Amino acid sequence: MRSERTIAFLGPGSPESGERVREFAHDRGFGYLELEDFGAVRALMNRSFPACVVLDSEHDPEGTLDTCSELKREAFTAIVPVVILTGQGESALAARALAGGADEVMRREVTHDELHLRMDLVLRRADRDVAVHPTTRLPGTVMIERDIQERMRKGEDFGVCYADLDHFKEFNDRYGYGSGDRVIFILSKILRDVVRALAPGGFVGHIGGDDFIYNVPAKYIAPVGREIVELFDELIPYQYTKEDRRAGYFLGKDRRGAVHRIPLMTLSIGVVTNEYLDIGHTAQVSELAAEMKSYAKSLPGSKYVVDRRDPERDPEPPTEPRRARD
Repeated sequence: MRSERTIAFLGPGSPESGERVREFAHDRGFGYLELEDFGAVRALMNRSFPACVVLDSEHDPEGTLDTCSELKREAFTAIVPVVILTGQGESALAARALAGGADEVMRREVTHDELHLRMDLVLRRADRDVAVHPTTRLPGTVMIERDIQERMRKGEDFGVCYADLDHFKEFNDRYGYGSGDRVIFILSKILRDVVRALAPGGFVGHIGGDDFIYNVPAKYIAPVGREIVELFDELIPYQYTKEDRRAGYFLGKDRRGAVHRIPLMTLSIGVVTNEYLDIGHTAQVSELAAEMKSYAKSLPGSKYVVDRRDPERDPEPPTEPRRARD
């Protein structure tokens, strides 16, 4: 997967613009990727999160605007800043680009210093507003809350799914933080790819560490949960040595120095849905999702658990999990 420290440029017929963007990228320590067409932009965004995408509108203004709008409509790609370059006297095009969600519009004739300053501002603003995680490039708590609020505003039936790794700390202690980061990245890819494939309109965010939130329309809770758990259980054992994988555990010490068998990592997902609960605000969602995640972690194996309580009659967590294998 291409590094998130990459600035992508599309501008067939605009070699000077490409050279200036390349110069900025190299000056700031970013990689530089020149794309051939709008399809290449979409393909790139489907498999990675570049630091920024720069589109020169000269070759196809309408295609540039359509591509920008498409990227900004989807939660998965909206976090990547999009910069559009226009020509002098194209104020109407610039206004339409901003209305379509472009993070910055500038004339391709701007000075060297202005281009560098504006690009710096775009990148800083993206990090500040989205607070993406450096390992996964998924949006953080600000965007998670914003997505939940928007679903509540629309009156949508949806599920907030809190995913957390079991035995991750012990794995990190044994194999090192580099291997731990790789597991976090693998989990982020599983969540992102499954939600994108099975839950149109879904959203995936990274709270931090091994804690993730994904929000999906209610009808997709079960198929998404099943697929995530099955993929996780299939892929994660290969992050262990052959010996540990064959045994199904490794020996580790607790804080008191006692030796225990540490099982292979599993995944716990606690789900809160407004199909059954009258949810009034995001703080309530967060509290309930954390409670369900904790309950899920008390159960063996990888699983997702849906909160189906009537809060007036059944205040305690459910006694039976909704497992991916049910």
